[in-house]
Amino acid sequence: MNNPILLMACLAATLSVPAAATSVPLPLPSEATPVPATRTAIPTTASALDPAQLAELRARYAIWQSLPESERARVRDGARRIAALTPAQQQTLRERFAQQDQRFRDGWLLGPHLGQSFPKLQGLFGYLPAEQREPALAVLRQLSVDQLAQLSLIAQRTPPQEREQVRSQFLALAPGARDAWLKQHVGH
Repeated sequence: MNNPILLMACLAATLSVPAAATSVPLPLPSEATPVPATRTAIPTTASALDPAQLAELRARYAIWQSLPESERARVRDGARRIAALTPAQQQTLRERFAQQDQRFRDGWLLGPHLGQSFPKLQGLFGYLPAEQREPALAVLRQLSVDQLAQLSLIAQRTPPQEREQVRSQFLALAPGARDAWLKQHVGH
């Protein structure tokens, strides 16, 4: 499977598989359209797509390209596991995924490391100006599973009027100072 769009959909569907990714990930919202519950034929040429479909595919491909190779490998592995399922099992996974909240589905576009944590971190990192998204993603991708879990707690406890300040403080930290900051703020 070399189609990055299909691979991203497969990654998202692996959430419904008990042996899915074990890390706690986090994503930012996208303007992506929902993953359909039923598979439709993918046009083989760009000219067969309407402009909105083409823009969507380009955006998803850019997201795919921005993932670290280790994340893409995990997505490809998930796609292989899903491809090994029966068509009925695959359809069941697609339907279960399509029933999930859009924020949850969008979060998986960030890859397996961040995807699972997206709903919990969305309040703190989901509404960033475009110029702040990539730097924030770079920081978030450096976090361990435990650090993401701590940051998720902080995000959920932070009132809306304090989110920008808390986010700015966290993003300004040197990597070595993050653990102490997270522990201090989780303790509040």
